[in-house]
Amino acid sequence: MKNICLISDTHGKLESWVFKYFEDTDEIWHCGDLGSISVIDSINKNFKLRAVYGNIDNAQIRKSLKKDLIFKVEGIKVLMTHIAGPVKKYNAEIFKIISDEKPQLLVCGHSHILKVVYDKKFKMLYMNPGSCGSFGIHKLKTLLKFKIEGNDVKDLKVIEKER
Repeated sequence: MKNICLISDTHGKLESWVFKYFEDTDEIWHCGDLGSISVIDSINKNFKLRAVYGNIDNAQIRKSLKKDLIFKVEGIKVLMTHIAGPVKKYNAEIFKIISDEKPQLLVCGHSHILKVVYDKKFKMLYMNPGSCGSFGIHKLKTLLKFKIEGNDVKDLKVIEKER
């Protein structure tokens, strides 16, 4: 079993309130728009990080991260990207990756809007943790915590903080 904390769109600052949600996790997943290499460094000090770069990330971050990641955790194949498009209306690039790779879990960011929905067509769970950063128009800072055990994603928790 793996405990996962899913975040996105920190935009240069990982706020202190977020770290308490990292403490009992095996991996931190960041879906892009880190905004600063210091965000990567602060997570990597004490935690295992998987991350992709986002549209605001500079050349230094883009050199150290990929645009898309495909990996397996327990029995779940995961596709991580920053911009996937809305559920059932994925952008062409992500649609092709989904069609070719057939992930069971798609994690993405960009919209700053938390959304978790099952896509029946692709038999895939879609997760966007929203934004845990302060930049943007969102009213709540959000992140997701969940467990992966075998072929199951379970114990999903939504964490919200007022801006």
